[in-house]
Amino acid sequence: MRTDQASAATRPLHPPLLRFLFSDPRTAPIWAIIRIYLGYQWLMSGWSKLTNPAWVGDGSGGAVAGFIKGALAKTGGEHPDVSGWYATFLQQAALPNARVFAYVVTFGELAVGIALIVGLLTGLAAFFGGFMNLSYLLAGSVSINPVLFILATWVVLAWRVAGYWGLDRWALPLLGVHPRPAVAQAGSRARPAPLRLPSLADD
Repeated sequence: MRTDQASAATRPLHPPLLRFLFSDPRTAPIWAIIRIYLGYQWLMSGWSKLTNPAWVGDGSGGAVAGFIKGALAKTGGEHPDVSGWYATFLQQAALPNARVFAYVVTFGELAVGIALIVGLLTGLAAFFGGFMNLSYLLAGSVSINPVLFILATWVVLAWRVAGYWGLDRWALPLLGVHPRPAVAQAGSRARPAPLRLPSLADD
């Protein structure tokens, strides 16, 4: 017996409040404020690195190397701020390639900032922004990173509507994604499929 329709009908739905917050275009103004704030923070951070000769100006990666060495200094003690496995990554991968990481971090922050401000592929931009926040936190740099990480996580959850007041309003439909999921568009819980007895036609 075919059960595709029955399983789709009985699939649990998200609570109405969560559907409203993360899937309803009416919340787009709220998400626009959050993502523009996030974008501004990343844009300014990337711009400060771009205009700092120690980051990309002289091509030496000295600023990144200094940051990494500072993180490695936090691995000692009974309760280190930097975990051993992450310190190994910094020591073996990041530090020898400090120049490459300088460009990746600088232009990555700029790209995330611009994408969030204009609302283009907002969920993807917020994901990479949150990934960078997590990397800084693992390196023992707290600052504003916890706040930005939390906001980025929320924006990722609201990826359908976070950029609705932005370029995603046109970009996502071109990619086959609509702001509101089909379940939420129905406005009510789907009716269960009628019970049908198996027949030879199903074989």
